[in-house]
Amino acid sequence: MARNKNKRKASRLSQDSASKDVRRNSFGLASTLAHVQKSELLSPQDGDDDAEEWITVGRDGKRLKTDNYPSLVYAELHQLRSCVKIKDLQDLALYCLADGTSPQWISVRHHFGIKKAVILFIPGLERGMFDGSIALEGPNGLDRPTASIANEEVQNSQQVEHGGHVASSIADHDVNLFERNLSSPDDYLPMRLVSEKLPLPLKPLADMFDHLWPIKAPGDDKYSKVYSPLHAMLNSPVPRSQKENQAGKDLKGARPINSKNWKNNRTKITEYIMSKEGLIENDYVPHPVWFESQEEKDSEYRRRAENKQTHDVGWKDTAVTSLADGDVPEVEIEAGSLTAGRSVLAMDCEMCMVEGDVFALTRISIVNWEGETVMDELVKPEEQIIDYVTPYSGITAAKLDPVTTSLADIQARLLQILTPRTILAGHSLNSDLDALKLTHPFIIDTSVIYQHPRGPPLKPSLKWLAQKYLHCEIQKGHGTLGHDSIEDGRACLDLVKLKCEKGSNWGCAESAEETIFKRLSRISRNRASLYNNSNGTGKTGAIIDRGTPERNFGQMASVSIGCRNDSEVVTGIKRAVYGDEDGSLVPGGGVEFTWARLRELEAFRKWTTDSNSVYSKDDVLNNNDNRKGDSSLGTLSAAVTKMMSHLSAIRAFLPKCTLFVVYTGTGDPRELSRLQEMQRTFKKEYRFKKWDELSVKWTDNEEQALRRAARKARQGLGFVAVT
Repeated sequence: MARNKNKRKASRLSQDSASKDVRRNSFGLASTLAHVQKSELLSPQDGDDDAEEWITVGRDGKRLKTDNYPSLVYAELHQLRSCVKIKDLQDLALYCLADGTSPQWISVRHHFGIKKAVILFIPGLERGMFDGSIALEGPNGLDRPTASIANEEVQNSQQVEHGGHVASSIADHDVNLFERNLSSPDDYLPMRLVSEKLPLPLKPLADMFDHLWPIKAPGDDKYSKVYSPLHAMLNSPVPRSQKENQAGKDLKGARPINSKNWKNNRTKITEYIMSKEGLIENDYVPHPVWFESQEEKDSEYRRRAENKQTHDVGWKDTAVTSLADGDVPEVEIEAGSLTAGRSVLAMDCEMCMVEGDVFALTRISIVNWEGETVMDELVKPEEQIIDYVTPYSGITAAKLDPVTTSLADIQARLLQILTPRTILAGHSLNSDLDALKLTHPFIIDTSVIYQHPRGPPLKPSLKWLAQKYLHCEIQKGHGTLGHDSIEDGRACLDLVKLKCEKGSNWGCAESAEETIFKRLSRISRNRASLYNNSNGTGKTGAIIDRGTPERNFGQMASVSIGCRNDSEVVTGIKRAVYGDEDGSLVPGGGVEFTWARLRELEAFRKWTTDSNSVYSKDDVLNNNDNRKGDSSLGTLSAAVTKMMSHLSAIRAFLPKCTLFVVYTGTGDPRELSRLQEMQRTFKKEYRFKKWDELSVKWTDNEEQALRRAARKARQGLGFVAVT
């Protein structure tokens, strides 16, 4: 009998616990709403006392622990005040497998019991499929950007003639579609998945996950931009101590890099010379010496002729006949020399706008390795100047009036200065060389060797690099008096010197950020010792994606598996989780962390584009034909059904105690891409054309539509569970 006194039904225990919470928060609005929602979600079995199992409680009335099986728990009384972000999903994985902090948006019970994590990226799935605004069960699933549909309805119902043009009140109509107040709980609280309420293609989700989580993609609301959801998940900040965080709290601008724990790796400057592929990728005109076969040379000549970059229109190539001409014999190189016997010049140019809407050279400054000025000349363009761009160039009409030096004079001097052993350094030198109409094979670009904190394809500014790595302020006259090209050239030179002293990894994203694979590799597999500095015994990771994932994030992963379609991705995930029997690629027992991406739904919906996608260039590099979609999938419903079959297959073979995370990255980015292209066209034309001559007119209506489209594009989804 004494033992029976310690027995309670689960419902009575939960009621007692809830009543205690209510007494503590009897006047809380969140508590009231939570109990109302709870009463609505109760199933018929919840009221049947006989159907419930008995549980054991202690003398204090608390439930006794019966096992240590890991689980994820969300309670309605969680104090969520904002949307969960992709970084929060990353933090959840790091908490379960590595050294991450405990998440505040969800409770993780017995997280030490979680052995593996599988993160699945599925762009193309969005919230409208769950609330009915995107039909999945009709004969023809609706799949167009919401704003486009709204625009058509407005044009059909509100047509106002203005001088022969049809104008529509887009801004007034789209409020119900995009203009949702992000402070509303519906925008950040999870939605319980109930199979009976889901469209037929999505019903399997209710068997795999308890909740649908709104997930906010990275971006900038001020400038209406969305950043790469791939980088947000796979790039992780380097853990910092509390003292380091406090030291940098009050700094303005770029935070200076902390080199206290950095180990220098002196590297010769020749290691940073751009390759032919790097020159082409960064919009340089490659020197002819980079092309070996006659076929390549002829093809390049035709390309340059089409772009008016040949000798006939004033372009010059430096006197280098072979790449080997730049090599210096070892006997001529001083011991420990960073320059490897080469001459290093840093160059910066200022330009103005001339007729034809092109930039022309107005000043050129060159400094040598010692920082001494080699050249500093003003140049008068042959074409008529229509904008001196004084706030940025510092050039005025008064400064150029007495100048007689021409572009041809500068070219002649440069052909003498730039020898085969000369390395030319600068920041985004492609624009300077275009203004000079000059090519040189040996280029170092500080906007390439130093990375933007959010990674490619973004590039850091020279001002930001000087603040962060040189701890100095340059370009103080930016927007008013203009830049000092001598100062900019010396800053580039100092950045190159610092790179040579510190090593190739200095200034890369991993000096402030690192891949999640590298962070995991430092974590011991033995829970008794979290950190492990020995080689080969850290936690392992795999990346499974289309194309050749080993070129990017896969470089730091233990395993990279390239696939041609989603079916191969599913097979690759299983291989990564369980390993190869012979250990040929994946070690026996598999890896602890797996990231993979399913792309067929994204391709069907034409969410990726060649240049205007919210995904980075790296994201779409291997899928240039995605804009065509996949007609073999038929309707949107069929595409979603196929995706769900892959998802169900993955869930079925995952081992127990595996953290399973699915995220969509973004919402529909197509309307955002369209409006961003409109804005770029308008900005390009507005500077030189009259309003009536513009092909695109950008007004407040379009500006507000862009902001709404950016907010919509940042609204992704996520699902989390422990198998």
